[in-house]
Amino acid sequence: MRKTEDTYLHKGLRNQLVAVLKEKGITDEGVLTAIGMIPRHFFLDSAFDKIAYEDRAFPIAANQTISQPYTVAYQTQLLKVKKGDKVLEIGTGSMYQTTILAAMGAEVYTIERQEELASRTSQYIFKDQFPNVHFFFGDGFLGLPQFAPFDKIIITAAAPNVPEKLWEQLKVKGLMVIPVDESASAQRMLRLTKKKDGLAKQESFEEFSFVPMLQGKSQG
Repeated sequence: MRKTEDTYLHKGLRNQLVAVLKEKGITDEGVLTAIGMIPRHFFLDSAFDKIAYEDRAFPIAANQTISQPYTVAYQTQLLKVKKGDKVLEIGTGSMYQTTILAAMGAEVYTIERQEELASRTSQYIFKDQFPNVHFFFGDGFLGLPQFAPFDKIIITAAAPNVPEKLWEQLKVKGLMVIPVDESASAQRMLRLTKKKDGLAKQESFEEFSFVPMLQGKSQG
């Protein structure tokens, strides 16, 4: 992650972004506060500095993307993050979503399958500010059983279905937010609550477009 300045201009653009997200229906004050606080331009190439706070996705390394701020806010709002929640994130990517969760007080365990992206986590610019973030290079479909169970699980890629091993790692009454493939171009955002019998209470929300969730690790 590159070091950069957070100017008054950047802060003003973040305030404008927060206003846009409110207009689009984001109401969780914790989510809005975190997005207003975290410099999104830190997670992008310097070429994007002037447009980093537009509400759209941008390309990052390894043919991946940093999600649209509305998508980040929407998923995070569905997750109902509380301070101290133990959250498993599948798809570290740019580390922006990770940092939003950390800024809201979650204990974040995040997995990235792309070695090129996972290697960048060693230079995480907020490691002193957010020691509650734990980075792992691995297969997101397998999760992190050694650290289970989790209060919440968030998947930031288009899943073909609900991965069984991740579901096993979710606490009873825990929440999973996951975009599940409905077509080649769109995924339905689901929020699943784990019931005492291990089955899911399912809620369906808007459609989004994510990069696909793939098995295994991508090295090199």
